[in-house]
Amino acid sequence: MKKIFGKSKAAYLILILTLPLTVLAQEQQQAKPRHRRHELYGSWGYNMEWYTISNIHVSQPSLGNNFTFEDVQARDHRGWDGQFFTKQLTIPQYNYRLGYFFNEEKGLSFEINFDHTKYIFADDQMVLVTGTINNNPGYNGYVLFRQNNAPNADSSSYYYLNNGANFLLFNIVKRWHLLMDKSENLKLDLLGKFGVGPVIPHVQDKFFNQPPNDQHFQLGGWNTGLEGAIKATFYQYVYLEFSNKLDYARYSGLRIYDGTARQAFGTYELILSLGIDLPVGKKVEQ
Repeated sequence: MKKIFGKSKAAYLILILTLPLTVLAQEQQQAKPRHRRHELYGSWGYNMEWYTISNIHVSQPSLGNNFTFEDVQARDHRGWDGQFFTKQLTIPQYNYRLGYFFNEEKGLSFEINFDHTKYIFADDQMVLVTGTINNNPGYNGYVLFRQNNAPNADSSSYYYLNNGANFLLFNIVKRWHLLMDKSENLKLDLLGKFGVGPVIPHVQDKFFNQPPNDQHFQLGGWNTGLEGAIKATFYQYVYLEFSNKLDYARYSGLRIYDGTARQAFGTYELILSLGIDLPVGKKVEQ
């Protein structure tokens, strides 16, 4: 009996000593992993564009000119499809995004969204001109536009935003999680973006027998954009983002020779970007 009682006391003692360790182990197993509640992110990519037909209004009061180029067709100048490894990274049409997810639960972020887009008159284009020229109202005629650097080009008239139509947007972004593997090494998200901001065009032009303008960057109006994107994140930090974007831009006060120009057009963009996610802020349970 003494031996049995002694063994019982030893068993009770072992149970009392190990019980806290067992409870702690169970709590650790049940505890959810912790992560940082906010994200900083940035990306760099390249893009292609298609533009709507538009009019360009030109005002040169000192020359007696107030006319319109009607129904202009334009194209982009991608650069990355033929100059990617031979030119600086900022020569082709490029884009960058800088953003901060400030509300993880609702999937909301604020983003600075910039697209370096190039707007060029379509090649060998006969453009109708209407309005007042040399103080003579009722002008109605055609002007041939060609690339300024094309062989044997009649470059008496040209118009480019070749160093950029340049859309800058301040976006609100909404994120929806689509799927994630158990190891969290792959995540797929759907992103919706909307914003407004200024345009920063670089204007190059020459009309008729006038001197060319002084090429420059300027704040030249505003734009608004709506964007949808699929974002694939690998190993929590690196991601690829493919976007479809619609943009509407209104340009005004564009400085040309002895006057100003204005126009408005819509743009459809395809964008592919490579980026980095950086978790920030206090850690919380998932």
